[in-house]
Amino acid sequence: EALADCQFVIGVSGKERSLSQQVMTVREAAQVVNTTAGHSQVALVFGTEMSGLSNAEADLCHVLATIPANPEYTSLNLAQAVQIMSYEVRMAMTSGELHYQEKPAELATQDELERFYEHMREVLEHIGYINPRAPKKLFERLRRLYGRTRLEKEEVNLLRGILTLSVNPKKHDKY
Repeated sequence: EALADCQFVIGVSGKERSLSQQVMTVREAAQVVNTTAGHSQVALVFGTEMSGLSNAEADLCHVLATIPANPEYTSLNLAQAVQIMSYEVRMAMTSGELHYQEKPAELATQDELERFYEHMREVLEHIGYINPRAPKKLFERLRRLYGRTRLEKEEVNLLRGILTLSVNPKKHDKY
């Protein structure tokens, strides 16, 4: 009765059957749902927790979808199977996009980075970490390290604040 008005029925099963319909992965089935659901009534059929889809139930389905699980133990509980199939359908219908747009952070300009590097060099010399007469390759390595991170404007400000307080710490009363 539940399938009476459906034009396309996908049975989700981990059971291997000798005579069956076309078998596809749940990811492939999700793509079919995506292309079919706009103009046809699609049903997803799951079996019981104990035994999965019976042969009679599987016979009512146009295709079978399976979750590529461990071949030694292909059975998942019903909630897991529904969740995985639902996830794959969602990803197929949304192209895997986030439901919100993340606002990209403003990267620091080259000028801001250079001022940060100069500030860091001054502090490292001040605290004795770098010998200004023989800096070796240490500072170049620090520049490369920070350069790989693509620092944001706010991150540069945060680091410069730490550098400033490293030289002139605030005096705090007891907490």
